[in-house]
Amino acid sequence: MTALANGEPKPFIINQKECKANVIESPFQKPGDTIPKLKNKNLKDTKIELADTIKGLMLDQVVISSKKVEGEIIGIDLKKVPVNSSQDLLRKVPGLFIAQHAGGGKAEQIFLRGFDNDHGTDIAITADRVPVNIVSHAHGQGYSDLHFLIPETVKNIDFGKGSYYADKGDFNTSGYVDFHTYDSVDESMFKIEGGSFNTYRLASIVNIVNDAVKDRHAYLAGEYNYTDGPFDVKQDFKRLNLLGKYNQAIGRFGYISAQASVFNSSWNASGQIPERAVTEGLVSRFGSLDTTEGGNTSRVNILANYNYTPNDNQKLQTSFYYTHNVFNLYSDFTFYLVHPDKMDEINQYDNRDTYGTNNSYSYHFDLGESKLDWVSGIGARFDNIHDLELSYVTARTELNERLAWGSAKEANANAYTSADFSFGKWRLNGGLRADWFYFSYFDKLLPENGNPSYTKARISPKFSAFYNPTDKVSIYVKSGLGFHSNDVRDVVLQHGENILPLSAGTDLGTILKPIKGLIVNPILWYTYLSNEYVWNGDEYGISDVGKTKRIGADLTLRYQPLPYLYLDTEFNWANPRLIGEPKGNNYVELAPTFTSTGGIGIQTTNGFSCNLRYRYMHDRPANQDNSIVAQGYFVNDLVMGYQIKKWSVNMQIQNLFNVKWNEAMFAQTTRLQGEPSAGIEELTFTPGTPMYIKAGITYKI
Repeated sequence: MTALANGEPKPFIINQKECKANVIESPFQKPGDTIPKLKNKNLKDTKIELADTIKGLMLDQVVISSKKVEGEIIGIDLKKVPVNSSQDLLRKVPGLFIAQHAGGGKAEQIFLRGFDNDHGTDIAITADRVPVNIVSHAHGQGYSDLHFLIPETVKNIDFGKGSYYADKGDFNTSGYVDFHTYDSVDESMFKIEGGSFNTYRLASIVNIVNDAVKDRHAYLAGEYNYTDGPFDVKQDFKRLNLLGKYNQAIGRFGYISAQASVFNSSWNASGQIPERAVTEGLVSRFGSLDTTEGGNTSRVNILANYNYTPNDNQKLQTSFYYTHNVFNLYSDFTFYLVHPDKMDEINQYDNRDTYGTNNSYSYHFDLGESKLDWVSGIGARFDNIHDLELSYVTARTELNERLAWGSAKEANANAYTSADFSFGKWRLNGGLRADWFYFSYFDKLLPENGNPSYTKARISPKFSAFYNPTDKVSIYVKSGLGFHSNDVRDVVLQHGENILPLSAGTDLGTILKPIKGLIVNPILWYTYLSNEYVWNGDEYGISDVGKTKRIGADLTLRYQPLPYLYLDTEFNWANPRLIGEPKGNNYVELAPTFTSTGGIGIQTTNGFSCNLRYRYMHDRPANQDNSIVAQGYFVNDLVMGYQIKKWSVNMQIQNLFNVKWNEAMFAQTTRLQGEPSAGIEELTFTPGTPMYIKAGITYKI
């Protein structure tokens, strides 16, 4: 069995060009290792194994008692449901919803388990073990922009809901998502796509080295996107991504890998507009009140890994990373409320370097009829923030007023240990995590304040229990403490208070295979936060609403009645409430209450595929007393493809039935020209994309 990027076994892969089978018996061995007993297998055996590999894409092959059955299911989802954008990658996580409201260039707004995570405040996101969340970001705490990922390079997605995982730290409250890109590719690929609103995309993967004998691999990947978008003001959106990876075996037991990526984008945005501006005819639904919104952003990632696997029972992993981020955003949320003569456009600017390391050691103990897997790790991260800026500007060029301007240093050192003990029909997992944080901020507007600094530590215990009465039933309970760090600017303003707000949660769930090809995963869950506050980068202040609680239920269904037919759906209900507030005035603003996603897909043996997808967001409170409601929506997408030999074509239709919907919504006090100086509080929104058609062609070499 080969190993998935998350460490779980998967069916081995056949190299059809050489008719060789690469098999890994132990999940601790590195990809590419060959078991000696396989070398003499004849061609007949190889064909049988190839058929087994194809079956591995069937739900019926998923092992319910697996430690990472969710990862196996999402691996099948990646094969059965096409990914056409970096946004689609996040949508692969069951129960996760996203919204875009800044011209396609800003990170998506993320919803999960009754949390409006903003751009990442309560969800931990990594890519190839490199953290995506940006601490103390100019726009918001935990800001996570995944647009540097090229969809065609993503091999696997690992995810978990709740704060139950010892190797996950900051921002792991509602859950975590880990993306893993391919270490090697067998073929080169070139893709060109074009569609509505003057949209086009070029993508390519070039196989540089694929030496199976020396276990040495390298490839380059690139992507360029452009669109004018459906808005009255052309988005003029441009995005360029480049990725290079190199991997090589070192001696008998070592394996090194290195990768680098560059991402750059720029865009114009139409932003959020109040409903009355449309009803009064001031602008269309796709119009703008401030036509100079937009921005640009860039990211550089450099990563080096070393794996040492001396035997089937031990594995040492170590990695070092560096990222450079620049973020420059122009937005206008209030229009004529603060500056009636010049409008209220703000500029948020962030420039930083981040350095970090992750190290882990795992050991497998075979205790006869029982097994113990022990994993421990240490890590560190340092953010050197050169500029954190918030200013009022006019038309991106004229500086009207600096609200904030400073530099900061933030560090996190962490250590964890966990043990997974399997015996009989039981599996117990216990873990403990320790985190230490350092915050320092220099206010360039008030240099006389000096450079105050604060530290804080957090201990996070975890415990889960699994019971598998049969190979078709798994019952489990998960529990643990988590946290998300506060913005360094608020840490200083509060003189070191509320640095690491605590979260606590519990899951009670089961995974069932009641009939062939059907997997059912119902979950009841509860989450508590000691203080649900979020730094508001738009207004330079904290949104402090106190303690909160959430109870909810998730239901995941996957059904594959026939090899070519795949059905999937998610139902997610949540009841988010403020603790200590009177009933009717205890709603959590913009927290989702019910969402559902799913679809039906067909893949035929002659290369044709078709997927009809849906996503549903229910109405939700936009303010604390629910007097303003963010309206829900139901949107369908259609994705089709056909492959013959080295050629493939694809077409997608987003918003298939051209419904009128709002993608992002906020309760906001705004002022239009001629209105009272106090402004009016009502719903502001960014309209969802109308019917959008895109088609493309791919050639593999």
